[in-house]
Amino acid sequence: MADWRDDRIASALRGDNPTVLARMPGGFAVMGDPQWLPGYCLLLTDQPGVERLSELSRAERSDFLHSMADLGEAVERACRASDPAFRRVNLEILGNADPYLHAHVWPRYGWEDAELVGRPVWLYPAGKWRDPSTRLGPRHSALRAAIATELLAMR
Repeated sequence: MADWRDDRIASALRGDNPTVLARMPGGFAVMGDPQWLPGYCLLLTDQPGVERLSELSRAERSDFLHSMADLGEAVERACRASDPAFRRVNLEILGNADPYLHAHVWPRYGWEDAELVGRPVWLYPAGKWRDPSTRLGPRHSALRAAIATELLAMR
């Protein structure tokens, strides 16, 4: 059997993507693999083969963008409650590395390095993305549950 990471959308549709927090009108809310900024989440399209927002109908775009905003709000609430140094959430739709529509939800914190705290997360050193000490794991269970609870409260 293929690893769920090989096709994150298909694995979410099958119910075997362990990063899924919730099914939303516009896709799947998932926790990100790297957690050096605790609470990093993504919204994945639930339509295999869709690469761009422009490939969705207007109604589907609206669902995706509203779901992205709701996920951002859930991350904001959970992270603010979890860490007094929480500052804000950054929302991005980039699509340069993965060939499917997805949105990034990045919590930002006051404890980040001064030269990076006000800049895009993409300027963090490449090693941060693969650092095993900050990969999604059991130590993120409380924050994961808090984000899922916030999403559920929005329904």
